[in-house]
Amino acid sequence: MQTDTLVYIILIGIIALSLALFQYLKNTNKKLRVVLSILRFVSVFGVLLLLLNPKFEAVSFYEEKPNLVIAVDNSESINHLKQVENATNAYQQLITDERLSQKFNIESYKFGKETNILDSIDFSDNQSHFSNFFKSYNELHKGNTAPVVLISDGNQTIGSDYTYVAKQNNQPIYPVILGDTLSFSDLRLQQVNVNRYAYFKNRFPIEVIINYSGDAPIKSQLKISSGNNVLFSKIIELNDTKSSEIVNTTLNANRVGIKTYRVEILPLENEKNKVNNYKNFGVEIIDQKTNIALISDGLHPDLGAIKRSIESNEQRSVSILKPNDFISKSNDFQLVILYQPTNNFNSVFSRIQDLGINTFIITGNSTDFDFLNNIQSLFYQEITDQYEDYQPELNINYGTFLVNSISFDNYPPLQSEFGTLSFAVPEETILYKTVNGINTGTPLLSTYESGNNKYALLNGEGIWKWRAQNYLEQERFLDFDNFMSKLVQYLRSNKKRNRLNIDYRSFYNQNEPIIVNAQFFNKNYEFDANASLELTYKNKETDVTKTLPLLLKNSSYLIDLSGVEPGEYNFTIRNTDEPISSSGTFSVLEYNIEQQFLNADVTKLTSLSTITSGKSYFPNQVSDLIDNLINDSRYAIIQKSKRNVIPLIDWQYLLGLIVLSLSLEWFIRKYNGLI
Repeated sequence: MQTDTLVYIILIGIIALSLALFQYLKNTNKKLRVVLSILRFVSVFGVLLLLLNPKFEAVSFYEEKPNLVIAVDNSESINHLKQVENATNAYQQLITDERLSQKFNIESYKFGKETNILDSIDFSDNQSHFSNFFKSYNELHKGNTAPVVLISDGNQTIGSDYTYVAKQNNQPIYPVILGDTLSFSDLRLQQVNVNRYAYFKNRFPIEVIINYSGDAPIKSQLKISSGNNVLFSKIIELNDTKSSEIVNTTLNANRVGIKTYRVEILPLENEKNKVNNYKNFGVEIIDQKTNIALISDGLHPDLGAIKRSIESNEQRSVSILKPNDFISKSNDFQLVILYQPTNNFNSVFSRIQDLGINTFIITGNSTDFDFLNNIQSLFYQEITDQYEDYQPELNINYGTFLVNSISFDNYPPLQSEFGTLSFAVPEETILYKTVNGINTGTPLLSTYESGNNKYALLNGEGIWKWRAQNYLEQERFLDFDNFMSKLVQYLRSNKKRNRLNIDYRSFYNQNEPIIVNAQFFNKNYEFDANASLELTYKNKETDVTKTLPLLLKNSSYLIDLSGVEPGEYNFTIRNTDEPISSSGTFSVLEYNIEQQFLNADVTKLTSLSTITSGKSYFPNQVSDLIDNLINDSRYAIIQKSKRNVIPLIDWQYLLGLIVLSLSLEWFIRKYNGLI
């Protein structure tokens, strides 16, 4: 308490005593005079003290336990390696040990493709995403003492190398290694590299990587087949010094559509794991590639980002051209992207109009809006010669094509002309301009149609930042590239709008999500959130048919078909209230990545424990792990103090004392006839 506050309290005490004595000093009853004076002093002193409201410091002490994070690998590989019992017993032994509970705050998680709080474990996840768990862990326990017990086989199937991600938080990690540590002879297909698309009547390349674990020399046969036809074969000879081989070949694309193939390396005699000796893959054979002209009068990072994004779909090729170069090659292109048009684009616009090519215009700080407003009549940009940074906001009611894989939340702003943008034809906004989180109502990215042509307008430069942001968030460009692919697909096609649009892939691997999306519009082409959509799919080989409802999510309907058996499927999505439907075909390729492993990755898990100052254990050593954790001086319980500044007005007992003293004073005076 400060000195001046103490002086005020003394003055308050003197004032309260003076008032009490002044009122009761002349009372003839000495005993009554003392009692009433004390009660009056308490009442006045208490009220004045509340008005002063001094503050006091209260110090409390508490003990803080270190955290212990137990992470259980919930992937199918644990089941495949017959380690379910070992994993379950190790986990139960850890969470039921009273000594650990007394020393640590225990947190339990399970991870596969996603990381979740552990409520139950079934070892059914079809991916092992270690880095996803460690990223979540690093964010949650940054700066805290929180060692990790990792119950896993160490076999990773997706994500960044977990030894790199795990050591970023500088916490000890104690792997409990699940799996057979004995070494068996094993011949396996390590990887098959092939493009997703090929072109009709061309040959497409295949790269097969074969690995061998063993000491004795072996000979086997590699075969690539389609149906019952063997398209390629080769004798493979490996030994302890030559333990791998890369085989390259090409196959003929002789039929348009989806074609599935099987790569197989014949297993060794008595080989323990034969699942990793074959792999199925699919190739979509297309008739021709879409050629796109990206025309610019200067250099900009946007150009490279747009080209790489569009060409991530192998069905498309982008050529960056100067305006004059386009004229002589214009017949080669099915879509034109005009980047920041200037007066030099005059002949380009004329040629595009003559050919009737669909167009995507991107404007920015170098755009000549006087020229652009005069050369076309579909939109008009008010010219202010002022530029503003605008962030995107997704229009969830956009319905020309599905935009469901990217939200654009917290994406960097684009630079755009400050002024009103108006359209002379019907327009649909994909992205609105926002400033400081306020929607301006002005389109940033739009699509519109006129006659038989389709157009798009991006009213801002700096789109390269969006692709980079997508990588920062997802460690991949997939979401942004898919969005650009859908935009190009819309501009490439001259088909009229449908009330029911569907979005799916032509083939999926067995271990990945099989998601089908749909959008349904009413007769005014407004998104209908009350539609009743159902999907019926049929396996072409087994004739098994099933009908399932689609669920509404944001501005689209979706269904997850993950778990269906490998094979080719026909499907139809229909509205049960109207005779509107749309159909498609997809294939599910047999390949379970979690069944490709023969042993635990002991080397990697041991290395992980070493670089993080932990130690690795096996399931029969969990008791030793518990003793180590309890006896490790790094995990001591810390006593901490907490200082709280408490104002006197929060102390309710003082108010009760004032009420009590006033009540007693009134009662005594009333009883003695002084009132």
